Amino acid sequence: MKKGIHPEYVDCTVKCACGNTFVVKSTKPELTIDICNECHPFFTGSQKIVDTAGRVEKFKKKYNLS
Repeated sequence: MKKGIHPEYVDCTVKCACGNTFVVKSTKPELTIDICNECHPFFTGSQKIVDTAGRVEKFKKKYNLS
C-alpha cells in the first residue's frame, strides 16, 4: 500500500435511535443510525413502521385502508 493516501482506521462508536450503542472499526469516530439489530423487525419479530413525512397515511388514504 502507498503511504499517506489512506484514511486512518479507528474505533467508531455507533449510536442507534433506540438507545443501543456498540463499537466497530471505521474511518469516522462516531456514527448515528436509525435502526440497528436490536430494534430491526427482522431480528425482533415485531413490525415497526418508520414513517417520514406522513407517507404511510397518504398510502392508506389513497387505497382506502384502515
